Amino acid sequence: MSSALEAYIENITIVKGLSKKTIEAYKSDLSDFEEFLQKDAIKSDLDDILKYLEKYSNRNTINRKLSAINSFFNFCIKEDFIDNSPSLKQLSTPKTLPILLEFDDIINSIKNIEKKSWIDYRDYAFILFLYATGARVSEAIDAKRDDIVGEWLKIRNAKGDKQRMVPIAYTALEAVKEYLDKSVYNQEYLWLNYKGARMSRITAFKITKKYLNVSPHVLRHSFATSLVLGGADLRVVQELLGHSSILTTQIYTHIQQKNLEQTVRRFHPLSGKYF
Repeated sequence: MSSALEAYIENITIVKGLSKKTIEAYKSDLSDFEEFLQKDAIKSDLDDILKYLEKYSNRNTINRKLSAINSFFNFCIKEDFIDNSPSLKQLSTPKTLPILLEFDDIINSIKNIEKKSWIDYRDYAFILFLYATGARVSEAIDAKRDDIVGEWLKIRNAKGDKQRMVPIAYTALEAVKEYLDKSVYNQEYLWLNYKGARMSRITAFKITKKYLNVSPHVLRHSFATSLVLGGADLRVVQELLGHSSILTTQIYTHIQQKNLEQTVRRFHPLSGKYF
């Protein structure tokens, strides 16, 4: 690893305080870049970058590599290691609609859960809870019993250290109350494992995978989609999801447009072949 690259890694670790995962990813990509060049990354030019990126065909992979390279050169300019940056703009990637489940799919998958133990009540309530609140899995497993205030959920550890209040649908709230009544533990956290400790992300994933064959995050998308298709204002959906920017929420407008198109094609009299 070159001295410039070492300085960069030190900067994003100590000064910027990026996550360990991000640091490792940047370090791996930039070390791979230098290995390909067989020289220090700081000595590369635009042609070197293009030749390096030719190895990859996946746009997401190329953009990840470019993100690391551009970040490195921005640092080098800021520190006066170089005068000009040979950085490139990232490639545009087509927007893909999130995987989601219809309401009937969710209900039909969980209505036959045999509630033989408090764990079964927990699984049933947890799935309804995710679908009813749109909470991230991290927010769900961090929820405490006293975070349910009346018919509202207080999400304390929201992304970006923000807090928000989300109403809980009646059916989900009743399921949660029933689960708490049946639970053999009386702990601080709302969702527990069979030992009475706070539920882990892995356990949360296993529950939704077992009954719905999806990750917990799909229920968050399903929550948002149900609201948008029901006519909810996008700003309201943004607030409920805890998105800091409306741009993140706007992916659901594609679902809304698709639904409108399907509705017109199905019901409008001119959709048939009459001429």
